[in-house]
Amino acid sequence: MQKASRAVDSNQNEVHHQLLKVLKIHLNTEYRKPISSSSRSTFSLVDKIHQELKKPLILDSGCGTGHASKLLATANPDKLIIGVDKSAHRLAKGGLDFNFELLENCLLLKMNLVDFWRLAIEHDWKLEKHYLLYPNPWPKAKHLRRRWYAHPVFPQLLKLGGELELRCNWKLYAEEFQAAMNFIMPGSCILTEYRERTGISLFEQKYLRQGHQLYRCHCFLDNKEHTN
Repeated sequence: MQKASRAVDSNQNEVHHQLLKVLKIHLNTEYRKPISSSSRSTFSLVDKIHQELKKPLILDSGCGTGHASKLLATANPDKLIIGVDKSAHRLAKGGLDFNFELLENCLLLKMNLVDFWRLAIEHDWKLEKHYLLYPNPWPKAKHLRRRWYAHPVFPQLLKLGGELELRCNWKLYAEEFQAAMNFIMPGSCILTEYRERTGISLFEQKYLRQGHQLYRCHCFLDNKEHTN
């Protein structure tokens, strides 16, 4: 029997009072963390495939086992779906034996997401759609800066453009994501509650079976730099 998942337990019950201050710092400070040579080497192979296939891009960031990436590839045969995760263990559970695998129009790879996003920007990639499906919520208030929307790379991530969709089962995370997006790009993000018959990821399927309320942030990006 599968163990039931509890709702997110946090010592924070409203949008973090430091969120906008943190965002202002990130918007006015260039993120300079070096990109690893291994990331550059792997990305050059990915970019070569992208250039050869010439298909619109859908990115599944933090893809875990790659389950959702494969479903997206089946549903979008005319697109190239790229699933990226830093965990070799999670990818191996989905059948990835090496750090890199192309299955028809689904490319799965092991890489640090912060490196991947910045390399994609360096190579002038533009996404059709970008999914952030059930990221680690880092629920303790002191860990705000570990949440993607409060990470220094977040303003750069938005340069990839297209539609950005976050899904999670913690309402506060979705509310903070919406607040961050609408601070950087006013009016760009819509937050809704939703339920689907079958989930797109293994986490989503589990949460649906266990009756969790799920939340979606749907954002439209314009490929422009934003400052505040």
